[in-house]
Amino acid sequence: MTATAAHQPDNETLLARGWAALPAEYRIPEVAPTLEEARTYCQRLAESHYENFHVATWFLPRSLRPHFHAIYAYCRISDDLGDEVGDKAQALALLHQWGHELDACYEGRARHPVFVALHETIRACSIPKETFADLLTAFRQDQIITRYASMQDVLGYCRYSANPVGRLVLYACGEQSEEKFQLSDATCSALQLANFWQDVRVDFAKGRVYLPLDDMRRFGVTEANIAAGEATPEFRALLRHEVDYARSLFEQGLPLIGMVSRELAVDLDLFSRGGLEILRAIERQDYDVLSARPAISNRTKLALALRALGGKALPFLRLGARPARKAA
Repeated sequence: MTATAAHQPDNETLLARGWAALPAEYRIPEVAPTLEEARTYCQRLAESHYENFHVATWFLPRSLRPHFHAIYAYCRISDDLGDEVGDKAQALALLHQWGHELDACYEGRARHPVFVALHETIRACSIPKETFADLLTAFRQDQIITRYASMQDVLGYCRYSANPVGRLVLYACGEQSEEKFQLSDATCSALQLANFWQDVRVDFAKGRVYLPLDDMRRFGVTEANIAAGEATPEFRALLRHEVDYARSLFEQGLPLIGMVSRELAVDLDLFSRGGLEILRAIERQDYDVLSARPAISNRTKLALALRALGGKALPFLRLGARPARKAA
């Protein structure tokens, strides 16, 4: 055994250090909670981690909310296992253990409250394990792959990181079909790309570049340009190209809104408009995402929600009334 190998921490040590770096509530308990306790846990996690989660679920039947809480809690913790630990070996060990917990969930022996709640969602909505497992593939990939040669490679990542979320929503709402899955994939990949282009500087600070390397070469952009934080004419041209492509994917997925229930259609419309608004925010900054991160104001978020509902309350905004902060 080499000296280097002898000093590498074992799996139990990696897991202990990894869980210690995360909120205590994330840890796997010795005794499984009841279904009611598990659902309360997921609801609290969802509504405390994502300020607009409760807004989105307003548009869905109350009976579906526990399923969305469970799905969101799974996605939230899975993402944090990969992105919030700060050590790749620890993150990979945690994700591997989380995958075993997913297996246990499908075998009816889950202990973590997320998987206790998710087991009932899986049973009620007939969700295949692959859909959840794909997300873990993406989070593992983030630990070992930080550059992408082409847009096809970036979309290959989106196939695991974003598209499963849309499919989970369709399963939970009883709207699954291959045609709907394909349209959902286009929308989810577009949302992922919009977030990538919004966060070029943030991701670069984490050591990741999602801009396709062949596009960077074609437009004459280097990583040194990104590191310098200067949006050169070449960088702006590159971002314009990527924004246009993301918009084309949003347009490709829009027919899905007319194929699902009214409640889900409102939700899909909201998130599609939100993604398109991110692209418009990038355009308003003349594609300079390096000096400042493009953002959507709370006022715009509320306007998008109201527009998704049919635009009936938009005069309220035009009159300059101040909407309750909780609803923004």
